[in-house]
Amino acid sequence: MAEETQSLAEASAEPDDADWQGPKIHYDLAKEFVIALVVVAVLAVIGAVVFSSPDDRPVTIRQWSQATPGDFLATAVSELDGSSPTAGYGPPYNTATGSGQKIFFLNPQQWIGVHTPVDAAQDFVLSPLALSAQTDPTLRAALARYDAASASDQQAWTTAYTKGLDKVQFSGTDVVLPARDYGPVAPMMQSLLSMARTGSLDADLLASPQFYGTDYTKPLLFIADGSYLADKAQAQHLSGDQWGMMNETGNFPGQAWLWLYTMWYQIAPFNSSANADALVWALMMLLTLGLALLPFIPGLRDIPRAVPLYRLIWRDHYRRLAEEAASGPQAGQPPAARMPLR
Repeated sequence: MAEETQSLAEASAEPDDADWQGPKIHYDLAKEFVIALVVVAVLAVIGAVVFSSPDDRPVTIRQWSQATPGDFLATAVSELDGSSPTAGYGPPYNTATGSGQKIFFLNPQQWIGVHTPVDAAQDFVLSPLALSAQTDPTLRAALARYDAASASDQQAWTTAYTKGLDKVQFSGTDVVLPARDYGPVAPMMQSLLSMARTGSLDADLLASPQFYGTDYTKPLLFIADGSYLADKAQAQHLSGDQWGMMNETGNFPGQAWLWLYTMWYQIAPFNSSANADALVWALMMLLTLGLALLPFIPGLRDIPRAVPLYRLIWRDHYRRLAEEAASGPQAGQPPAARMPLR
């Protein structure tokens, strides 16, 4: 004997874990999936062809040194004397403590420790120059003099060179500085600039024992210590105060799903805090935890009932309930393999 079908109102009043005994309609899930897949695939292909990606070519040390050699030299000498942002960054690159971001009194960077060691002076300046010095006796002598000098002499030379860069001029491939005692730093920086302009410095910083040479950590840190990359990011609307995390180059919309993350960088106190990255990360973890635990938080879990948005989404269901209430119970349909009207 066929089981009697309940009215829509009666079936809707049953507990959620009860078998649905109300009216049913045919629904082909496989057909709906295939249609949606084809439509989305076609739109994705059309969008890729019409709009494509506005990405620019990667910024290289060669490009940087040719476009703004003065900025390159200023950055290189700051790496040499340990005053660059990378040299004082701290974990995961070195043991410096000046740039570690904190979450109130907690310091996660110190907990992680140094696992990507970067010695700014050695990796960005001295080691590449040592490779070039194998075929350059003048550079080899300059490096030997620098290595044998005291820390105070080295500091005096780099300080003088930094001041001299305020009035630097370039004559072809030569660096022309005001007369000062630069010691061996001047020929060292001249050689490093020549290496950068030919592209060999890019290759030296990418060299690694890994099978695939795709670790761009060192060249990226070196470039980021100067102002060239930051200026290009600002021009392309990619800086933090321009919602850059969710932009493509040229102010094109990119990763729109990152709006909630990058929004915090636009408001106080995050937009002026030295610990903004750590604080925003902690806040996002807290919000994510709140979302995961939403069904267990009194008050928050009741928002859907207080704000009946669900009635708009399921408006057909509630319209049928109203029609049934107005006209009385409808004759039931046979409970074949059909989808419930919930």
